[in-house]
Amino acid sequence: MTTAPQNFTSLEFNAWLANLPAHYSKTERALVEQALLISAPFYRGKISLTGMPLLEHTLGAATILLGMNMDFETIAATLLHAVPNYLDAWQEKLTEHFGSQIVGLVNGIARMENIRQFSEMQNIANPTQKKNDDSEQLESLRKMLLAMVEDIRVVLIKLAERTQTMRHLYKASPALQQQISRETKGIFAPLANRLGVWQVKWELEDLSLRYLEPELYKKVAQLLDEKRADRERYISEIVAELERT
Repeated sequence: MTTAPQNFTSLEFNAWLANLPAHYSKTERALVEQALLISAPFYRGKISLTGMPLLEHTLGAATILLGMNMDFETIAATLLHAVPNYLDAWQEKLTEHFGSQIVGLVNGIARMENIRQFSEMQNIANPTQKKNDDSEQLESLRKMLLAMVEDIRVVLIKLAERTQTMRHLYKASPALQQQISRETKGIFAPLANRLGVWQVKWELEDLSLRYLEPELYKKVAQLLDEKRADRERYISEIVAELERT
């Protein structure tokens, strides 16, 4: 049995690997495992934007992609996505272990990381911008991102990573919550919509609303809870009526 990295207990390590799809071949499973073993030491002690440990954040994003039935190359690239930040000559070293396809995905992810710097430079995350100008810049950025990506799986990885970030954004500072939520609403949710990844789109929009319009979010959540209670009460009444007949 493979020894778990120090970030894991053996039970946690094997439990996560057990979630890999049954249709992955032995070779594919071994490659994903190797990606985890190689990346984990680099992520030790590192944190994500939300303050979550980087390894935990990465595994969360990979789990989202597993739920989307993505292939082993996508999962391996997700696990390796931050390695370029900590490993010199990373392309050559990772190619030796994983081949050009996976390294190409990792490289695409690294290029897309510039989205935050670009959006800040263009003041896309600035709420004081004029609405028309903001919409035009956002659309230009979305088109640019799709044009620069050679493999659409790179965008799906970024969407999964942003979803994981949004799920734990409550740990971030209020200013960062606002900035990331504006980026998510303006860039990532529309990208998910354009690619037809509806569940991701809805979740990103919902989580963005929580921070951008907290009062509205509470009202909507309350209305949904009330409707759910009405439905459950109605169903209970029907069930009771059926039991009496």
